[in-house]
Amino acid sequence: MSTAPHKPLAGVRVIEMAQIMAGPTCGMMLADLGAEVIKIEKWPSGDDARQYQKPGDSAMPPSFRMINRGKRSLALDVRTPQGKEVLLRLVRQADVLTENFRVGVMERLGLAYADLKPVNPALIYCSITGYGRTGPMAKTGGFDLILQAFSGIIAATGEADRDPVKPGVSIADTNAGILAALAIVSAYVHRLKTGEGQHVSTSLLQAAMQQTYWLAANYFSSGRETQRLGTAHSLIAPYQVFKAGDGRMVIGAGNSKAWQGMCEVLGHPEWTEDPRFDHPQRRVQHRAELETLIEAELAGGTVAEWCARFDGAGVPAGPVNSAGQALEHPQTRAVGMVIDVPDGEGGMTRGIGTPLTLDGKTEVAMMPAPKLGEHSSSVLRDFGFEQQEIAALIASGVVQQG
Repeated sequence: MSTAPHKPLAGVRVIEMAQIMAGPTCGMMLADLGAEVIKIEKWPSGDDARQYQKPGDSAMPPSFRMINRGKRSLALDVRTPQGKEVLLRLVRQADVLTENFRVGVMERLGLAYADLKPVNPALIYCSITGYGRTGPMAKTGGFDLILQAFSGIIAATGEADRDPVKPGVSIADTNAGILAALAIVSAYVHRLKTGEGQHVSTSLLQAAMQQTYWLAANYFSSGRETQRLGTAHSLIAPYQVFKAGDGRMVIGAGNSKAWQGMCEVLGHPEWTEDPRFDHPQRRVQHRAELETLIEAELAGGTVAEWCARFDGAGVPAGPVNSAGQALEHPQTRAVGMVIDVPDGEGGMTRGIGTPLTLDGKTEVAMMPAPKLGEHSSSVLRDFGFEQQEIAALIASGVVQQG
């Protein structure tokens, strides 16, 4: 049921048994690339993310709406023999299945890759777990917060004299979804070459650890842990947040040219010859002194003024925006990261677009996030179920039509 035949994954059918964030992020990326994504949900609660609401939110939580656009919802009880048989009929005609249950759950349901491969040898089966599918913690459940802590990300985040803090975004979940989509597309290329499906996987642990390249480099080379430095960088200075006259901004003088340019803009070319600052390592050693000197100059102008002057000199710099300021900025919309999408209730809402540009286009799946079981009957019809079969499944409670 592809509505965009020109997209690279047009005609690819994805069964999404994943929920909350990592798996649905993967599914949304596949939908943006043209895949038909069918979300299998339990009744009556559906994806657990449907419950993540704050007072005043609409009936469909914004967090669920954000990462489930472009999908159809089939409410199906796969724990019953009838429900399992329905899923197997879908699998026979599907290209991809995604799941993010604990290791062992799909095996107990009789829906593991080993169970489904005989049904559809070309199936690409993608698992997202907490800690991976092997090792002593393979059966341990995982959540973004827990894996950010386990991986060392939280320990390295925050001010030196304060407790460690969690970054304000779901790094492990989001990156796991991206990596899962990459694995699926890679497996799809393999299938195009060989005709064979395969089981691909990633985990929140792997997704979090992948973000620690420089933490690992420091530890492997020196045996030392990276210390919390707030917004500063352990290897580069100045490369952090600074206070200007009316707010905060960042300066990233990460090479000699940018360092010299920054000194010129601030009116202190002599800093380049100062024995405290005349080498990258010495700038790191004397970071606190350098920060004080820089902020003394920045206090005399606004963030906008300084950003314009630094930009003119080729010095990387920018404002510290709030989420709202970033979302409202015209550049964000220009690159397609803020989009207008139907809200499913006759109106429009805004969403986050795809970070991928293909042949100059950043098209996304525009279908609104589904109500629970909204497409149960139409999905089954598309997979060849007769109307009488569908009615019987609904009457038995195996399928629910939202």
